[in-house]
Amino acid sequence: MKHKRTWVLIADGGHAKVLESQWPDIDLAPVEGMAFSVDLPPSHEIMSDRQGRDYESHGHARHAIESRSDPHRELKRQFAKQVAGVLEAKLAQKRFDKLVIVAPPPALGDLREALPKSVRAKVTAELAHDLVKTPHNELPRHLKDVLGRPAH
Repeated sequence: MKHKRTWVLIADGGHAKVLESQWPDIDLAPVEGMAFSVDLPPSHEIMSDRQGRDYESHGHARHAIESRSDPHRELKRQFAKQVAGVLEAKLAQKRFDKLVIVAPPPALGDLREALPKSVRAKVTAELAHDLVKTPHNELPRHLKDVLGRPAH
């Protein structure tokens, strides 16, 4: 019987790492070259110092023009697209058979949107939790339900 290689993507808006599990092994090993991070400065550091100003349609009052997008949030979406692109390339190389995604809800949504259909078809479970900073030895306990084996 062929061992199924399950990759576990643990991510948030600015960090991601991939761990591999091969059934029946219960160890989660980091996948070499599959750790990512992006610098996410606060929105006020990304935007210009001062918002533009506009006149009211009636009268002489002026007010600041609100930004229609959050550049900080956009950086997180771009990061999700970057991670999705790498996963697509690794799937094309047949590096994994199944994918489990663990991320807080906003990042999970960004990843869902960014993943191409070929990668989405390999997703067997999603866990809406932030485990990026969880110590490696505690991860099996958090992932036992989605990996289908007891934690030790």
